[in-house]
Amino acid sequence: MNDEEKWNSGNAPQNDRDTKRFNEPLRYEHYNMHQTYVNETGQEPEKKKRRKKSGGRKLASTISLAVVFGLVAGVVFQGVNFFAAQYMGTTTDDAEPQIETAQLAVSASSDDAASEGTDSSENGTDDAAQSVSAQTGSVSDVAKAAMPTVVAITSVSIQEIPNYFRAFGFGYGDTQQYSSEGSGSGIIVGENDDELLIATNNHVVDGATTLSVCFAGSDVVNAEAETVNMSSESDSDGDVNVEDAVSAKIKGTDETNDLAVVAVQKSDIPEDTLSQIKIAQLGDSDSVEVGEQVVAIGNALGYGQSVTSGWISALNRSISTSDGTTSGGLIQTDAAINPGNSGGALLNMQGEVVGINSAKYADSAVEGMGYAIPISKAQPILENLMNRQTRDKVEDDSKAAYLGVTSADLSMEAIQMYDMPEGAFVIRVDKDSAAGEAGIQKGDIIVSFDGQTVSGREDLENKLAYYEAGESVDVVVSRADNGEYVQKTISVTLGNRSDYTG
Repeated sequence: MNDEEKWNSGNAPQNDRDTKRFNEPLRYEHYNMHQTYVNETGQEPEKKKRRKKSGGRKLASTISLAVVFGLVAGVVFQGVNFFAAQYMGTTTDDAEPQIETAQLAVSASSDDAASEGTDSSENGTDDAAQSVSAQTGSVSDVAKAAMPTVVAITSVSIQEIPNYFRAFGFGYGDTQQYSSEGSGSGIIVGENDDELLIATNNHVVDGATTLSVCFAGSDVVNAEAETVNMSSESDSDGDVNVEDAVSAKIKGTDETNDLAVVAVQKSDIPEDTLSQIKIAQLGDSDSVEVGEQVVAIGNALGYGQSVTSGWISALNRSISTSDGTTSGGLIQTDAAINPGNSGGALLNMQGEVVGINSAKYADSAVEGMGYAIPISKAQPILENLMNRQTRDKVEDDSKAAYLGVTSADLSMEAIQMYDMPEGAFVIRVDKDSAAGEAGIQKGDIIVSFDGQTVSGREDLENKLAYYEAGESVDVVVSRADNGEYVQKTISVTLGNRSDYTG
């Protein structure tokens, strides 16, 4: 090998990656031939005798150094934790635990049945079927896995009714107010650093002044009674702080799709409860087929969690509810869906949520017709609502926001006949109002407010109640243009209600 080949090869110092010579500049060294040195007397000098080092002494020295290093490292580690706790207010034991995702645990009987079915298989297709069937459980398996993911929701709202006794000289005012309580269900679908996020139906939380959530094992009936008592107290601020219920707040709603997300502060949940609850595993409702077995879990009649089972009866069903709203693309099931089940989970036999229970066909001549919102349709809507800021309803009139429009609902006949979008139809814009200055016009249809779909006048007013004067929001309107409705996004700085109402 010549010099050029030597220095360009992998053995050259600049190419040696295993030592400190890597990328070292080329260096020339002097190489001496081996020779024996002779002194002036003509004799070789005596070689110094090396003393053999004791292996035992070397081992003892190594062990001693390791012990000292371990002690120093331990002291430093504990010292860092101590000063962090004293001066930074942190400790390794106080880290917020991550909530687990529910997993189906197949019982022995279900596992045996699956293995018996796969013993007879003789090809690769049967082996694939074994993998699927091994993850399929019984109704009790699904219930056991999903129960910690389903909650009971209790709401209290203030209803107004006409004062019929006013004509006879009794009472004051044209209307009377009374407190109304309702029950529903919810599914734990996520979390952030501070909150537990629960999906439910919009009609479960619509108009609620007080919300409370009970988790698996809680006494739901007592929680509902406590919620009503708390809401009726004159000095109550709307929060519920009782042993059986945890206060919740609305994070976002979508009335058009009958979906909502409510948030519960993790710090309000008892530690033993927090360790038991789990996040639901969401499935694929697009792959659901008619004839599949399903399980429904919810807070039926407000008595607490209950389990029913049935089959997928039909897909892509459309229904019209008693309040005039129409929903399409629903899953129909004969699993019992009763009042209080709304917002609960419809699960496949793998323990995955495939639908959010929403409605039941109520008629003395009809039985076994329940409906659920497909989870594949609901998931992107829920994700958008989950990322919203959690807000409190503004009770102080001096801070309440004012948009400055008078709106009306659009009838289904008008929407279909004139191909109009669903929303709040603007019939008047107040002079010098926030809406007028921003460019909202009479005849516009408000279809979105701060990223939330608007279905009508009342929905717009309910959303506006959570905003303060001075906040800037994006309002999406549909405006007629040459016979077609074109959407336009308008930035509006909300006004103060007290400036317009006195």
